[in-house]
Amino acid sequence: MKCRLKVILAEKGLKSKWLAEKAGIQNATLSRIINGKTIPTLDVAFRIAEALGMSIHDIWERE
Repeated sequence: MKCRLKVILAEKGLKSKWLAEKAGIQNATLSRIINGKTIPTLDVAFRIAEALGMSIHDIWERE
């Protein structure tokens, strides 16, 4: 899966720390997700999408 979070955060002018707090996850976890080091669980993916007001499909794309 291709993660678009880095681009989305830049486009929206948001910081990863804000998103981590809003989604209820640790900043280090979000950093690993953004950098492609880990794939989020479905629950975490939904929380990130909800925090951004977006669909999971808009954030993660199949490669």
